[in-house]
Amino acid sequence: MLSGGNAAATPTTGAQPEMRVDTTQLKTTYCNVCSATSTSEEVVLTYGFNSNWDMRQQPMEIALHHRIVMSPKAAKRFHGVLTQLIAEHEARNGPLA
Repeated sequence: MLSGGNAAATPTTGAQPEMRVDTTQLKTTYCNVCSATSTSEEVVLTYGFNSNWDMRQQPMEIALHHRIVMSPKAAKRFHGVLTQLIAEHEARNGPLA
């Protein structure tokens, strides 16, 4: 379970530890471009923004804003969360192309 706050994760007596998430430094960025690479030790996701409305415009300019580096195990958990999120979205709104 996630709840807002400033404390670190705190174990409780239940099956799942309580987790408090510090959002005071949270930044939001819109991205419409993503690439992924990996090595045996890490998975790298790079996010950016393509501001071109005309996709035929050359050269296409993409501003890269964020790079997220995680372990393959964390990437697999992220994959599971993202897969579930997309399935729920499609159940509510119809299939994505």
